[in-house]
Amino acid sequence: MTQNHYEVIIIGGGISGTALFYELGRYTTASSICLLEKYDSLATLNSSGSANSQTLHSGDIETNYTLEKAVKVKQTAKMVERYCLQHAYEDKVIFSHQKMALGVGYEEVDYMKKRYKEFKTLYPHLELYDKKRLAEIEPAVIYDENGKERPDEIVGVGAQGAYTTVDFKALSDTFVENTLKIKEKITDVFFNNEVLQIQKIGSIFHVETTMSQFTADFVVVDAGAHSLFLAHKMGHGLDYGLLPMAGSFYLSTKKILNGKVYMVQNPKLPFAALHGDPDILVSGHTRFGPTALVLPKLERYKPGSYLDFLKTLRLDHNVIKIFAELLGDKDIRDYIVRNFLFEIPYINKRLFVQDARKIVPSLTEVDIRYAKGFGGIRPQILDKKNQKLMLGEASIDTGEGIIFNMTPSPGATSCLGNAVRDVKVICDHLSLDFDEAGFEHDLVEQEGEKNGH
Repeated sequence: MTQNHYEVIIIGGGISGTALFYELGRYTTASSICLLEKYDSLATLNSSGSANSQTLHSGDIETNYTLEKAVKVKQTAKMVERYCLQHAYEDKVIFSHQKMALGVGYEEVDYMKKRYKEFKTLYPHLELYDKKRLAEIEPAVIYDENGKERPDEIVGVGAQGAYTTVDFKALSDTFVENTLKIKEKITDVFFNNEVLQIQKIGSIFHVETTMSQFTADFVVVDAGAHSLFLAHKMGHGLDYGLLPMAGSFYLSTKKILNGKVYMVQNPKLPFAALHGDPDILVSGHTRFGPTALVLPKLERYKPGSYLDFLKTLRLDHNVIKIFAELLGDKDIRDYIVRNFLFEIPYINKRLFVQDARKIVPSLTEVDIRYAKGFGGIRPQILDKKNQKLMLGEASIDTGEGIIFNMTPSPGATSCLGNAVRDVKVICDHLSLDFDEAGFEHDLVEQEGEKNGH
C-alpha cells in the first residue's frame, strides 16, 4: 500500500466533485478522501460564474421539464438552498431575484397558461402575470424603444422572492472549506494534478497524475467532458460519444431586467432557449444567452484538448447518423447556422438583438456587448447504441468501484443530489456507513415544510 492511498479519490474540483467531497466527509464513515484537481484552484471551468447562467434550476420556469423531471430537480435545488441557508450564505453564495418564463404569441400564451395550472400543484408559489402586471414588475419585457406597449399577446409565469441564483464557484469553495474543518478523518486536496491514467490492479485503483501517483479503493471521476475521455481510456462507456456544446453570452451595458426571464423552449431543440439573467459578478447587469455552438475541444478558453475531443467523439456510422438526423430537421439546422453567426464579429450583435428582442423589445445593439471570456462547454452525450443525442446528465457506474459522471445543465443545481446517489454506491461497495438521517435532516425538504420558495 502506497503512502498516497485513500479509500476514495474524486477526480475533478468543480461543483460535482466538491459536493461529493463534502458529503463523504460530512455524512459517511470514510476515513480518507482525496480530491484531485487539474488546475490551481477549484471550479475554473464550467462551475465558474462566467461559464454558466448562475441559475438554481428549480423546474418551475424551465419549460422543457416534464412534471416528473421537475419533481426531481426541485428536490435537488432545495438541497442547495438548504445548505446555503444552513451556513448563512445568503447574498454571498445564493441570491434572491424574481423569476419568470414568458409566453409570447397566442400558441405560447395558451401553452403557458396550461402549464401553469399543471405545475401549480408542485409549485404553490407560482403566479400568472398578465401584461399589466408584467409592466409593473418587469417593464422592459413590455415596452418598446418608443415607450409603447408591445402588441403581442403575452403572459409570464413566475415567482417573487425565490432563491434563483447561485455562484457555483463560491459554492464549490465552501464545500471544500467545510470538509477540511472535519479533523477526525483525512481530507486531502491536491491542485495542479492532471490525471493521465487510471489502472485497476487487483482491487486497487492506481491513479497517475502529472505530479504524483495515488491509489484508492474507489474512484469517482467528476471531470466534465474529460470524464468520458478517461472512461474510454479504461474501456468503459464505448457506446457513448461526446459532443462539446459551447455557450456564449452577451452582457448589457446597463441594468435592464429586474430578475431572471426565460422563454418557452422549442421542443425540437435539445438546447436551452435564450434567457436574460442578472449577473451577480457584473454589478447586476443583464446577461443574455446562451448561444449554442459545437466546438472541437473539451475545455473552453484553455489551450489544447482538440485531440481529446476526437478521441472522445469516437466518430463512426452511428455518430454520422445522429448528426444527419439533427441536420435533417430545418428548425435544428437553422438554429445551428444562426448560433454560428452569433460568434462572428460585426454581424453577431445585430442578429442576436433580433432574437433577444423577444424578451426585451426595446433592446438595441448599443445596449449589449459580446461577453468575451464568458461561457463554458457542456458535454452532451451521443448514445451510439440507440443513435440519439442524450439530454441531461449521464453517469457510468461500472460496478467495479469506479464511476464516471458527465453533468451538463442542470448538473450544478443537482450537485448534492447526484453526490448522494454516488455516496450510496460507494458506501455499499466499501461497507461504509452513511448517515442518511442526518443528510435528510440537513438537506432534504421535510414533509409539511413550506413548499416552493
